[in-house]
Amino acid sequence: MKLVNGFKDFVLRGNVIDLAVAVVIGAAFSGIINSVVDGLINPIIAAIGGAPNLDGAWVLKLREVDGKVVGIQFGTIVGAVLNFLIIAAAVYFLIVTPVNRLLALRRKGEVEAPKAPGEDVLLLTEIRDLLARQTGGTTRTLDT
Repeated sequence: MKLVNGFKDFVLRGNVIDLAVAVVIGAAFSGIINSVVDGLINPIIAAIGGAPNLDGAWVLKLREVDGKVVGIQFGTIVGAVLNFLIIAAAVYFLIVTPVNRLLALRRKGEVEAPKAPGEDVLLLTEIRDLLARQTGGTTRTLDT
């Protein structure tokens, strides 16, 4: 039973739930970005490379086997790099930046500057110091 309660505490921690939500949103978001890259950017790269798709764009031919070209497919590599960069930029600008701004605003509201001590605290401090001088001792604060 203790093991189950420990697992429940672990799962219900805010970090685990936030991470699960982030993974689900990231997967859905990745699907949108992949569609844009596959439907818009990859055809543009392929057209620049003079091929109908990325598999045939910018190929460094090493040899030919059974009528097919075997080589390094730079078009595919460029497409994958662009796909990654677009997903990373979209996640950063659409998720990370707004969340960081929200957290900074939340922190700003939670942590206030220390207030000046009230008149009663100042008066009590003065009385304490006067008593300490009369007795020749030192004062003790609540922290010590």
